[in-house]
Amino acid sequence: MRDCDLMVHPVPGFPPGVGTGLWMLADTRRRTLDAVEGLTDGDVGRVPVGLDNSIGSLLYHLAAIEADWLYADILQIAFPAWMDECFPLDVREEDGRLTPVPGQTVADLLDRLITVRRHLLEDLAALTDADYRTERGVESGVTTPEWVLHHLRQHEAEHRGQIQSIRTALGNE
Repeated sequence: MRDCDLMVHPVPGFPPGVGTGLWMLADTRRRTLDAVEGLTDGDVGRVPVGLDNSIGSLLYHLAAIEADWLYADILQIAFPAWMDECFPLDVREEDGRLTPVPGQTVADLLDRLITVRRHLLEDLAALTDADYRTERGVESGVTTPEWVLHHLRQHEAEHRGQIQSIRTALGNE
């Protein structure tokens, strides 16, 4: 039997609460990356019969939502210019469905996730544990950065389940 490290290791350089939340976010991402390992560029663009999205659309959506929550809800600032290049398409179509992202390679999709996460870590570098738990008024009510990181973890985990279902439907388990 293999020994497993089933411990939380707060991200160094951050206050304990923030570092713990970021470690959990990183652990969630590690699991998502495991779920897409071995996929081809063709795999990420296919939508299996009976399903609504491709893996590529889900990965694009994950990156866009992470960036949106970071800037709109945690930092409450205008979206930086880099996001225009990173997200040339709206995340949803007019009918509310996720936008197809044709022509995206696995590398494109993973690079986008890496770029957004790098900005998240850089932009939260000065966050104190008190800031992490400070309420912010948002369009739908009130939130805290702590809750946003919780939400991002849960959001990604739910979509990871969809990714795994799509892999199964594609015959690529």
